[in-house]
Amino acid sequence: MQINVIGVPLFLGCDKKGVDLSPNQLREQGMLDILRKNNHTVFDLGNLYVPSISECNKFSSHPKMKYLNTIVEVNSNLAQTVYSSLNSSSFPLVIGGDHSLGLGSICGASKYYENLGVIWIDAHGDINTPETSPTGNVHGMPLGAAMGFGDKALTNLYFNGSKVNPKNVFIIGARDLDKGELELISKEGINVYSTKDVENKGILSILEDIKNILNKNNVENIHLSFDIDSIDPEFASGTGTPVPDGMTVDDVKTLLSNLLKTGKIKSMDFVELNTKLEDGTITINLCLDLLDVISESL
Repeated sequence: MQINVIGVPLFLGCDKKGVDLSPNQLREQGMLDILRKNNHTVFDLGNLYVPSISECNKFSSHPKMKYLNTIVEVNSNLAQTVYSSLNSSSFPLVIGGDHSLGLGSICGASKYYENLGVIWIDAHGDINTPETSPTGNVHGMPLGAAMGFGDKALTNLYFNGSKVNPKNVFIIGARDLDKGELELISKEGINVYSTKDVENKGILSILEDIKNILNKNNVENIHLSFDIDSIDPEFASGTGTPVPDGMTVDDVKTLLSNLLKTGKIKSMDFVELNTKLEDGTITINLCLDLLDVISESL
């Protein structure tokens, strides 16, 4: 397979520096060699440009969303990069950076594929709007915006309108959902599997559920967005918004491997590693291990 690695050194969506360093840190620790295993051809497209903006101006473009204009600019460029990669029959692997970049990835994939599915592996729903967000951090809004909920600057990014039908969205590992997110999940029938569901039903049963829904909805092409905070902080503390009672490493490896082996995953995000929030190298080493699983499964 031909893999295009796209670095997005973005911290503005989470408003916590350190996560922006991860694309280069992972490169320095051998990410590209790991991805080249299993006869993949890997092109490193470098890092997208992220403009500098003063912290005192974080609400200058919107009273309830931090750094909105800059995040929109970066995501628009990412959408075009993902779309161009798909046009060249490559697999876009987007390395973050914070999870606000997920909107750009989905926009690019949605422009290329009709009836896109999205699998979002995360401790959080990331389906807030400016009205429901308790922080104003845009990394809590990208999936909601991709479904058409929220401010037009986000919902109409790259092209106007919804990028994915809520019925084709699957959130796995969620255990920290805000009130507005819970209401949206109930109203729109979004498919959500908490860590309790993972524990009680098992990963393979959940994967079978997802497969059946995708088949029913005639979805053949999926964007996979993976946040390291889906894993329990005992194993991955180097992330900006850790939440207790997360998934085990083995469950996440099983999940990634089985999803990628279906051949339906056409693009992917890998986000929210922040080595500044951890003493030692446990989380970055885990990320490299997971990237190895990804390489083996593509």
